[in-house]
Amino acid sequence: MKPLVLGLFIALGFSATATAQEAGTTPAILKSEAIPAVMEKAVENFIRPGYHRFRDRSATLEADMHALCAGPSAEALDKARVAFDKTVAAWSTVEIVRVGPVIEANRFERILFYPDRKSTGLKQVQAILARPDESATSVETLKDKSVAMQGLGALEFVLFGTGSETLPKDQQGFPCRYGAAIAGNLVRLGNELADEWDKEGGIKDAWKHPGPDNPVFRDGREAITALLGILVHGAEAIRDQRIETFYKGADNNTFPRQAIYWRSRNTWHSVEANIEALRTLMRESGMADLLDEDSRSIVSSIDFVARSLVRVANDIDPDIEAAVADPIERTKLDFLLLNSKDLILRLGNDYGGAIGLTAGFSFSDGD
Repeated sequence: MKPLVLGLFIALGFSATATAQEAGTTPAILKSEAIPAVMEKAVENFIRPGYHRFRDRSATLEADMHALCAGPSAEALDKARVAFDKTVAAWSTVEIVRVGPVIEANRFERILFYPDRKSTGLKQVQAILARPDESATSVETLKDKSVAMQGLGALEFVLFGTGSETLPKDQQGFPCRYGAAIAGNLVRLGNELADEWDKEGGIKDAWKHPGPDNPVFRDGREAITALLGILVHGAEAIRDQRIETFYKGADNNTFPRQAIYWRSRNTWHSVEANIEALRTLMRESGMADLLDEDSRSIVSSIDFVARSLVRVANDIDPDIEAAVADPIERTKLDFLLLNSKDLILRLGNDYGGAIGLTAGFSFSDGD
């Protein structure tokens, strides 16, 4: 192990040979009677507030985009960019919920088309800015276009990419009106998601009351498996889609411009929000209540790893191109790669085993 990596581990309280905590040798029994309360708290304390927050942040962003178009100035552009940052933060918190209404009608991809390894979205956005199409300036017609043209990635390019320098000067210019339509589309999607999760007799009730007549979860095991799956898949996405998309380790090539939100320097803010979302969901849903008293240290160990990941991510240069070129910054990236894997194992193996899920259960296989 390289000295810089070892030094960083020691500074954060890790042993270089640390492994995921073992759940114990005695087979655990799933506390089915506690599951409905956990599922209810997950819905009411995390999922519904998360979508409400994203909807509200998007509404502010839309208003600030319209204000920029009507009265272009450097100050108005700064305000719109700040609103974009806050919308990214709100979405990055709730985007770990990749189940339910958000995966219907391509809502997730409409909000965030990423990863975009072939630059499909970028090319489409650049093309429409080069050859303006007025149908892209209305939510009603934009929503029927390519999903890559109507979400956060597209708006980031409008606000921070090539040509954004014209936004403070061009009143009611096409790029600004297109950006305002994107923001309006985010509001539309945020409203749909909030409404779906608020609806009586809908998805929220299905999550709260697993049972044989439930169209979503036939029993508590299916319900808690889905909830834990959100955490495991969320942790996997942080490693596989947020970090390895542009950085796979010190001995590999780097692709900084494939990092999410690299133009707006929101890469690490988004990653931090993703990790904090995992912590918040686990805490607010009371998932520790499914563990025996002598196994609850598993939750503490998961939270310790997550907090360490947040601390390191918060300390990395927000300029991704600079970060991958600096040996010290790359050490921090190596830390994120290694310990995000540890987080995945602690969630799936340690916690999953401790609450009584079947040995060998694999979230990655979709079992």
